[in-house]
Amino acid sequence: MRGIIASMFDGVLVGAVYGLAAIGLSLIWGVMDVINLTHGALIVSGMFGVYLLVAGLGISPYLALVPVAAAGFLIGLAIYWASVHRMIGRPHLMSLLATFAVNMVLIGLGTAIFSTSPFNVNVALPGITWGGYTFTGTKIVAALAAVVIAGLLYAFLYRTREGKAIRAVASNRRAAELMGIHSSRVLAVAFGLGAAIAAAGGALIATLFTFDVLRGSVYELKSFVICVLGGLGNPLGALGGGILLGVLEGGIAPFISVSWIPVIEFALFVVILIRFSQGLFVRGRAK
Repeated sequence: MRGIIASMFDGVLVGAVYGLAAIGLSLIWGVMDVINLTHGALIVSGMFGVYLLVAGLGISPYLALVPVAAAGFLIGLAIYWASVHRMIGRPHLMSLLATFAVNMVLIGLGTAIFSTSPFNVNVALPGITWGGYTFTGTKIVAALAAVVIAGLLYAFLYRTREGKAIRAVASNRRAAELMGIHSSRVLAVAFGLGAAIAAAGGALIATLFTFDVLRGSVYELKSFVICVLGGLGNPLGALGGGILLGVLEGGIAPFISVSWIPVIEFALFVVILIRFSQGLFVRGRAK
């Protein structure tokens, strides 16, 4: 029993990081009704961004979160103006195809530069031992960082003028424009913010696991599951959905082969879509 509890707690730590990465996807969907298929590539960009900064400059991967997130924001702005801006308000298939095309371009560039070889970020922190089980320091710090970043996002959305403008556009774009809000600029900032959070999530994941250019698809699929758990368009609910998914992974890992975990996750995905179409943490969209 103690082993199961330890495994589930470890899942909470990892799930918080998964949840942070998924917040970027959920924020973009909640604000502009766009399913961003560049999400996995953005996560990978964060992974390689922190790897290059740590390997090249020798700085702490946690300090590297700031420039990685800033770079993710700029990449997000470029993606928005290049492929998403003209798709706002059009059928979802249009934005899916546009972001899918950009995703393939990014994967192609990444493969040409880094190949598909595995990489890892060398970082070691003292952990905590309980009952013979050790929780690594990297997972604890990554989970705490994820919660802090999610808290900063909440403060931004609810305590700043820019954040309130994002919520206003998400709630009613036409009314927000009548109130003098430049909706296109707000949507661009929201997309950039979602990309920055995805990149930051990828950077934290890189401190926990090995990665390669093609790894983004795995975390993108996890992000979809998490968003459905937390409620599509509910960014902060995604953090809860990530933790719930982590607990699920940790709780079943001692009993079954790791290869079965994705099967169970996507079975849960289908059940939640059918039974709780608005998600388990329903609070509506980012308003």
